Amino acid sequence: MARDTGVEKAKNFYQVVSNVVPNLEAIVKAYDIRGTVPDQLDAQVAHALGVAFAKFSDAKLIVVAYDMRPSGPDLADAFQRGLTEQGVDVINLGLASTDLLYFASGKLNAPGAMFTASHNPAQYNGIKCCLSGARSIGIDNGLREMKAIAQDVLDGKGPAIAKKQGEVTNKNMLAEFVDHVVSFIDTKSLRNLKIVADTANGMGGLVAPAVFERLSKIELEVMYGELDGTFPNHPADPIQPANQRDLQARVISGKFDVGLAFDGDADRVFLVDEFGKSVSGSTTTALLASVFLRTHPGSTILYNLICSRVVPETITALGGEPIRTKNGHSYMKQVMAQTGAVFAGEHSGHYYFADNYRADSGLIATMVVLGEMGRTGKSLSELRAPFEKYAGSGEINTQVKDISVVIERVTKKFASYPQDHLDGLTVDCGSWWFNVRPSNTEPLLRLNLEAATREECDEHVAELLMLITS
Repeated sequence: MARDTGVEKAKNFYQVVSNVVPNLEAIVKAYDIRGTVPDQLDAQVAHALGVAFAKFSDAKLIVVAYDMRPSGPDLADAFQRGLTEQGVDVINLGLASTDLLYFASGKLNAPGAMFTASHNPAQYNGIKCCLSGARSIGIDNGLREMKAIAQDVLDGKGPAIAKKQGEVTNKNMLAEFVDHVVSFIDTKSLRNLKIVADTANGMGGLVAPAVFERLSKIELEVMYGELDGTFPNHPADPIQPANQRDLQARVISGKFDVGLAFDGDADRVFLVDEFGKSVSGSTTTALLASVFLRTHPGSTILYNLICSRVVPETITALGGEPIRTKNGHSYMKQVMAQTGAVFAGEHSGHYYFADNYRADSGLIATMVVLGEMGRTGKSLSELRAPFEKYAGSGEINTQVKDISVVIERVTKKFASYPQDHLDGLTVDCGSWWFNVRPSNTEPLLRLNLEAATREECDEHVAELLMLITS
């Protein structure tokens, strides 16, 4: 297949098998598994985690997929061997986006495992696991148990191989996934639009064209559409402004109506308006919330704690119930289930939908925005305007020697202001606020700050960065 070219070209970019003693503590994170290949994650570890997932989930069938990273197929094969040895049947989707895997888990009512490291550099890979119906797994509801079982396997104390081993079946569910994504809008209401998508050599290069082929009024151009997990053009991390510059320039030069920036596994998206200006995840969350509160009046909507103040203000003003959560898809999905929320958004570009098995999808978010553009006749710059009352720093990442020491230093410095520790440290300073927290996927301290004006925002960002790096 033509779309496999980048994977085949990069097949030997990293060898999957290593002789390093595995350290599961280093790769089992708060809501997924992630590490460098092969020194932290190799075929031996993947096999052990496959056994662990089979025992923890107690499932008879599990869905497996992988993104375009060179190590994906071999790691997935080792993981599947762990599953089938425990008598579990496997449906292998092959190359897929993470939201396609979640859709398959929901549609087939089976647990799933997606091999991806999302936006991380090429030397990383990982696993996002879910239970049947795309129900999330995090450290507090599955990953800790899986880590313990996998460690037993690595120590030679794992469970015995089943008498009747499972079988692997290959299945392509892309067409069904596209049907599902397109079902979120009335295609007849769409306007004629020109859209350009920067898929960053990630899985958006597979799924985005398949979706837009169904939308006759939309003209799509794809940038960096070849699937290539070595990321030859730029990192697949669209929250970083530098990684949107090519897209922004193309939007302007090509006179496009909308730009789309996908991450590596294509479950996240950032929008760019017709003037080449990036739309923050907070603004998109507020915009999507307004749509769902029109169609589902009085609904509960979730937002993560680094979203702009405009998000809860918008939800409240439109008669909805806003609920603030910590960061991470496993937490967000759990709270959605507990509260019956119809929609949830994160500043990082993850958007969750009750009618998508509570899973996140950048493509579904895109469909809803395009539907709103068609309904209102407005441009993206006009749609975004009511939701941009404040000045934000964006996410600023800093490498520090000891994250806990830095957070404690910041906590003491702002001891006179209201604080909470829902996720890292959040401080409310009246006309401005900020959050500092450790990354769950990288050795970084993340700063997000918002203020009433750009001048105030820039002033306090400089103040915080000096305190963080001192």
